[in-house]
Amino acid sequence: MTFRTLDTADLAGKRALVRVDFNVPVDGGRITDDTRLRAALPTIHYLSKQGAKVVLLAHFDRPKGKVVPEMSLGFVAEPLSKLLEQPVAFASDAIGPEAAKVVDGLENGGVALLENVRFHAGEEKNDAEFAAALAANGDVYVNDAFSAAHRAHASTEGLAKLLPAYPGLAMQRELEALDAALGNPKKPVIGIVGGSKVSTKLDLLNNLVAKLDRLAIGGGMANTFLYAQGHDVGGSLCEKDLADTAREIIAKAATAGCELLLPVDVVVAKKVAPGVETAVRSLGEVQADDLILDAGPESAKRLLAAMDESVTLIWNGPLGVFEVPPFDEATVSAAKHAAELAKSGKIVAVAGGGDTVAALNHAGVSADFTFVSTAGGAFLEWMEGKTLPGVAALSA
Repeated sequence: MTFRTLDTADLAGKRALVRVDFNVPVDGGRITDDTRLRAALPTIHYLSKQGAKVVLLAHFDRPKGKVVPEMSLGFVAEPLSKLLEQPVAFASDAIGPEAAKVVDGLENGGVALLENVRFHAGEEKNDAEFAAALAANGDVYVNDAFSAAHRAHASTEGLAKLLPAYPGLAMQRELEALDAALGNPKKPVIGIVGGSKVSTKLDLLNNLVAKLDRLAIGGGMANTFLYAQGHDVGGSLCEKDLADTAREIIAKAATAGCELLLPVDVVVAKKVAPGVETAVRSLGEVQADDLILDAGPESAKRLLAAMDESVTLIWNGPLGVFEVPPFDEATVSAAKHAAELAKSGKIVAVAGGGDTVAALNHAGVSADFTFVSTAGGAFLEWMEGKTLPGVAALSA
């Protein structure tokens, strides 16, 4: 996909409507993690320095088209102002006279934040009239919220049809990283997909086996594949009703020439708790009351060797119950090895998804990956091969 980039835009004196993701975690009215605010800073700074009037659009929580005072975005203005080191004006509505008054009062380079777009039912309905009301306060549209790009809402898709549209710097970086990982990757490409259930990642698995050279499957979902191959998984989490589906994916991978890497040994315990007695079992040794909680050392060793033979890695989901050591060993060893390869320029390593980000942070290697997406649902849908409306709308 091709799209216009901000460095080609005429921005001086223009009103730039910028869709950002400010759906931040809050406790007692205070932001507990300002990562999403910080992610927007490069684009805001760039637009401001180019002399644009920066008008920020965002949602917070799920007011479902009604004004819910406790879901107002007003609390974001002050912390954002401190991060930007410049004033941030706040408008008590996303459209209409209140929004227009604040936007009209901006000087070139000034920044304003408009009220929660989801206070209007037209936002999630992608209503043309609401999109036009938003567009009335802008000359150009910038989408810097990849995390909301899987939603066809007025502020993520409708606006792009009404104004010259560009990806923000964070969005552009994400799109370029994802293209390098799965759109037009350097081969061979290896994928790691983990997590608890196959049922939540069927579209993902079916898309990846058709595109990758190797795919490692871990976590609880690996148990379903092992069961489908006739292995006893004891009392482990396993979707036995999906055995036929797992076998279909195995067959599809074989047809497509994608080598599946399933565990060849596993770490088991009688319960999930820190400090419990553990054992490493080969696939034929799992006992009836065993819980498979991590990939075994031989499986991890095989995965690391496969990484060494690859030049692109895409990762979604942990290999075990990493939150409860010692069942984090396979995930941590794989994460550290991937980070070392990426740091030395031997592999392009892209990862995403909530559990994945948490696992890489746990291993202390997030900063060493080529790119780590925090987009959640949008990242997963992109990996599934689905068209993201907010991205497609930016196509030049």
